[in-house]
Amino acid sequence: MSSINRFLGDTPLRVALKLVVLSFLVGIVMSAFGWSPWDVLNGIREFFVRMWDLGFDALARFGDYIVLGAAIVVPAFIILRILNYRRS
Repeated sequence: MSSINRFLGDTPLRVALKLVVLSFLVGIVMSAFGWSPWDVLNGIREFFVRMWDLGFDALARFGDYIVLGAAIVVPAFIILRILNYRRS
């Protein structure tokens, strides 16, 4: 396996195809919600501005965001690991 394939996790063509498909799906979802890339970037910027303006209260909000995201990400990770383990 070449270093490029090892870095990308697959051949460059397959990675590019996967990225195109994933970009298409994300674009459909963003369009359905009426979001644009600028909305996402402005939301990220506003989050950090609010964190700066609020000081330590923002750290609590940041922790809340982590816990909120972890409520979805951690179980999904565990389920995916279990499903992958059963195939091996």
